[in-house]
Amino acid sequence: MTHVTKYFALLAAVVLTGGAGGASASAEQWEVDPAHSAIVFSISHLDISNQHGRFNEIAGSVTTGEQAAFGFTVQTASVDTNNAKRDDHLRGPDFFNARQFPTIIFESTQATANDDGYELTGNITLHGVTNPITVQMLKVGEGDDPWGNYRIGFETTFTINRSDFGMDNMLEMVGEEVTLTVSFEAIRQ
Repeated sequence: MTHVTKYFALLAAVVLTGGAGGASASAEQWEVDPAHSAIVFSISHLDISNQHGRFNEIAGSVTTGEQAAFGFTVQTASVDTNNAKRDDHLRGPDFFNARQFPTIIFESTQATANDDGYELTGNITLHGVTNPITVQMLKVGEGDDPWGNYRIGFETTFTINRSDFGMDNMLEMVGEEVTLTVSFEAIRQ
């Protein structure tokens, strides 16, 4: 178990259940599968187009049941926009400042089951600033995989203002609003 994975186990934070509806009574532990998970983003460039990127290093763990919880950690240095020069700029002090702020962390504080999945309330820490956020986590599916594991999948899309996290450089060129999509599979432990 890596340090990041152990950290996630302590943060434990998305609401996942084995059923289509509400939370199950017994707690189950899940580990996010980074090979089948993605965090992608979109941001305006010069008010002309939307630029897209992703983070390549994601970890997380989940507890399901009445005390359901969900947690993610993302390595900021793993930002990838398919342009090495731009990625180096994004990792630097003008944007993510990955040396000083190496992780983006989400940890849930409340999870409420609904017909589509869960409404999650929690805290996101980015660029050294923590803000509350509420997202609708849609359950995509669940079931056995060919390797003997049992998996569950969720997805959410939401928008944040980057200046709320102290990332206010170049607002005249690069948009204020960042749309993020978090899509993941987790394996029952």
